[in-house]
Amino acid sequence: MYRTKAVWFCLIGILPLYGVAQTLLGHRNAVPEIVTEQYLKTHLSPKIPRLILTPEIQTNLRLKIKTDPLVKAYYQYLANEAKQILTMPLIEKKLEVFRMPAGIETLRELGILSMVYAANGDKNVLERIDRELLNVCSFSDWNPQHFLDVAHTSLAVSLAIDWTGNALPKKTIQLAKTALIEKGILPSYDEKGVRMGWVNGNNNWNTVCHAAMISASLAIVDINPALAAKTITRALEKMPNSLKEYAPDGVYVEGPGYWSFGTNFAIMASNELTTALGNDFGISASPGLMQSADFRLQATAPSGQFFNYADCDLEATADGAMLLAWFAAKTGDALYLDIPFFKNPEKYRNGTSGDIGRLAGPALIWLSQFRQKKQSNLPLEWYGKGKNPIAIFRSPKEDAAQFYLGMKGGMAYLSHGNMDAGSFVFELNGVRWAIDQGRQEYKVLNKIGFDLANSKQNSERWTLITTSNKGHSTLTVNDAPFKVDGLAPIIHFDIGTKPTATIDMTEVYDGRIASLLRRFTKESNQSFLVEDFYETNEATKNITWTFMTTAEVMPEKNGATLTQEGKKLKLSILSPEDLQVSIISLDPPPFYYDKKTENLKRIEIRLPVHTLKQKKGVISVRLSGE
Repeated sequence: MYRTKAVWFCLIGILPLYGVAQTLLGHRNAVPEIVTEQYLKTHLSPKIPRLILTPEIQTNLRLKIKTDPLVKAYYQYLANEAKQILTMPLIEKKLEVFRMPAGIETLRELGILSMVYAANGDKNVLERIDRELLNVCSFSDWNPQHFLDVAHTSLAVSLAIDWTGNALPKKTIQLAKTALIEKGILPSYDEKGVRMGWVNGNNNWNTVCHAAMISASLAIVDINPALAAKTITRALEKMPNSLKEYAPDGVYVEGPGYWSFGTNFAIMASNELTTALGNDFGISASPGLMQSADFRLQATAPSGQFFNYADCDLEATADGAMLLAWFAAKTGDALYLDIPFFKNPEKYRNGTSGDIGRLAGPALIWLSQFRQKKQSNLPLEWYGKGKNPIAIFRSPKEDAAQFYLGMKGGMAYLSHGNMDAGSFVFELNGVRWAIDQGRQEYKVLNKIGFDLANSKQNSERWTLITTSNKGHSTLTVNDAPFKVDGLAPIIHFDIGTKPTATIDMTEVYDGRIASLLRRFTKESNQSFLVEDFYETNEATKNITWTFMTTAEVMPEKNGATLTQEGKKLKLSILSPEDLQVSIISLDPPPFYYDKKTENLKRIEIRLPVHTLKQKKGVISVRLSGE
C-alpha cells in the first residue's frame, strides 16, 4: 500500500418551498437568510456521530458487516488499509508548486481510519487518529492559496472528530475545532485572496469548497454557532451556482472524470445536512443531479474506459464506483451498485496513487444502506442537453462486438473545456479506434508556468494538442482554432432502427463557413456513418475532417484500413468522390510539453473549397468492423 500522491484536480427546513426552489434556481437573493443560530439550536441532532453516520446507521453498519458478504468484503479492505496506515509515518506538510498533497492524503487516511474505528472500536486505530489530528491541526495553515487543500483537510478533520464520537481526548477535539475555524472557515472569507473565485464560481471548486465548509461548520457549531450559521447559509446560497450545471439531464459540464470529484462533495454536503439537521435544503433535488448517475454510466464504455472529454483521464477510477453506491442507496436501484468493485476493491487501485481514492471511508456507509427495490437497464441510445451536450450509442451487453460511440457538442469556454465540439470516441470489438487523449498532467505544466486555466480565445491553452480542435476527431475550417464561446448544440436525436444524432457546428467556426451540421448514424452493431453537411461562404478556404487514433493505418482508394490488437476497421469515404486520406504522425507531439501518446496519429481528409463545384455538399464517411 502506497501513500497517496496528489491527484491534481485543477470543484430548508425553515423556508417555504417557493424559497427553496428560488434558491436552487440560482436566485441567491431570494432568501437572504437560510440557516440561523436559532434554527441550528432547534434542529441540530443531539446525537453523535451526526455527519453521514448516526448511531442508528452505525448499528446497522456493524450488523451488515456480519451478515452482508458485500459489506463485509469492502469493510475488510478498509480494515487492511487501516493496518497499513498504522505503520506509516505521519503526513508532512509539503508544497508542490502551489499545492499541498497533504490535504488529499489526510482525507483518505482519516476517512478510512475513522470509518474503521466507527465499525470496530479498535483502540489502536483511535490512537492513530489522535496522532493524525494533532499533527495536521498543528500545521501553520492548510494552504489557503489553493483552497481545495483547505477543503480536503477540513472535511477530513470534521469527519474524524465526529465519527469517533467522544472517544478522543478533549484537548484533541478542542484543537481540531479551533483549527477548523482558524485554518478552514475563516480563510474562506478572504475573497480577495489567491484563487478565491470558487466562492461565487460555478465549477467543481464551488461545490467542493462550500461542501467542506458545511462539514466544518457542523463540527464546530457547539463552540461558534454564529459562524456556523453564517457559513452554512453562504454555502446554500452559493452552491446553486455549480449545482445548476447538472441541469437539465445530468450531463456534467466538466466531463465524467470531474463528475466524480464535484458530485462526491455535493453528496457529502447533502448527506451531512440530512443526518445533522434533518434536511438537505434541496441539494439532492437540484435539477439533473440524480440523473447524473446515468450520465456517469453512459460515459463509461464496455472496456471500462471513459468517454474522456474535458480534461478527463481515460481509465475510470474507483471514485465513481464508490459515489454510485450513494445513488444505489438513495434509489434502491441495483443499476448503480458496482458489485465487482466492492467484492474486490484491491483490483481497482489507482495506478498513480496506489489506493482507491479519497472518499473510501464514506462509501462503506452508503453500501450498508443499500436495499434493492429494482434493477434498471441503461438505454442503448441516450443523450443529454446542457452547455456540453453528449450522445451515446451502444450495442446490447450480449452483443460480442460491444459497439460504443460517444459524441459531443458543447463549447470550449467552460471549466476544463476543450475545442472538441463535434468530436467522438469509438469502440468496437474490444478496441478503442477513435480516441481522445484526455487530461494532461497539470503538475508538469504548472512547473513551467503554463497558463492552463485561461480559456480565453488567445490563451496558450489552445496550443496543446490535448485541448485544440486539431487534436480531436472533428472538423476544422481554414486550419483555425474554434471560437471558444461558440456553442455546438445537439439539435436532433432519433432512437429509431438506425439512431441518429445531429450537432450544429456552425457557431464554433466564427463566420468562416455559412453552416455545418454533423450527423452520426448507427447503421448496425458493426458500423456507423458520420455525415458533415456544409455550406461555404466567401471566407471558407478549406475544410479538414480528422480522426484521432493509435491504430496502424493503411491508406487505400477512398479510405483506409486500420489495424489494432489483431482487429480491423474500415474507413470508407462515400462522398465527395475521389478523396484520399493523409496521415499525420503525432508521436512525438508538436511541443516538448505536449502529452505524449504512443503511436498517436491524425487521419485527415482535406477539402479545398476551390475544388468544389457547389457551395453546399456533404462529407460522408463510414466506419465499419471487418
